[in-house]
Amino acid sequence: MTHHSARNLAAAAALIAIGATSSAAAQETGVRTGWSFEVAPYAWLPSVNANLRYALPPGLGGSADVKADADDYLAELNFAAAFAATARYDRFSLLTDVMYVSADAGGSRVEAADILGVGRNPISSTVNVSGNTNLKTTLWTLAGGYTVAAGSWGNVDVLAGFRYLGIEATSDYNLAVTLVGPRGNAGPTFGGAGRLSGRDDIWNGIVGVRGRINIGQSGFFVPYYLDLGAGDSNFTWQTFAGIGFQNGWAGVQLGWRYMSYDQGSSSLVQDLTMSGAYIAVNFSF
Repeated sequence: MTHHSARNLAAAAALIAIGATSSAAAQETGVRTGWSFEVAPYAWLPSVNANLRYALPPGLGGSADVKADADDYLAELNFAAAFAATARYDRFSLLTDVMYVSADAGGSRVEAADILGVGRNPISSTVNVSGNTNLKTTLWTLAGGYTVAAGSWGNVDVLAGFRYLGIEATSDYNLAVTLVGPRGNAGPTFGGAGRLSGRDDIWNGIVGVRGRINIGQSGFFVPYYLDLGAGDSNFTWQTFAGIGFQNGWAGVQLGWRYMSYDQGSSSLVQDLTMSGAYIAVNFSF
């Protein structure tokens, strides 16, 4: 973790803690005692925008930049599975969220290449004859939480933990141009049709806040969540909010979720955003 990232994360944690403590002092106590559990399978249908930097084969050296956008998620989805779970004891909680997605980005394109590390050569979109990128993404969040305020109106929890992003990327390209290195055609070249691949494992510490706001006694509620983090990433954050309905031990919610990663220049994933609607059902016991 860089010093800059560590300072950002510490500042975010301090602000969340100060705000939560102030809120707790002004709220009534309404915390459920003893153990309780919740399991929530869900589906998230995001558009995916990624800027990738692949290391070229040893003979070529350098790297190639690929932009991958998957906006028509259902048409390009290969497989997805996701669930979240929470265990609570009095004010303390442990939450986890796991998601695996395999999706294609049919409109991906090579934007630049650096042969033998001598400098980046921009590549126009007009010479990208075709391209496709497959992204296999695993997201895992694990965090401990503490309820700082609760009542008939809802609850506020602060949390701290980590989020893991594992990503396998494969990009097929077809360029109507050939780039040459410093030795011209006598040296290594890049162009035509080919495939690039890479993998990245990204770990970040996170702090955040989550909870729900009840809409009277109707059974409807507004769920909310926000986390900020750093570590292997320069910065990452995630948020979601929506509308839900709870009837005894079962409930459902619809909402919008957004996640962002800002990486360093040496990473496979330069930056990544995922945003879109989600639907979840939850079972409490």
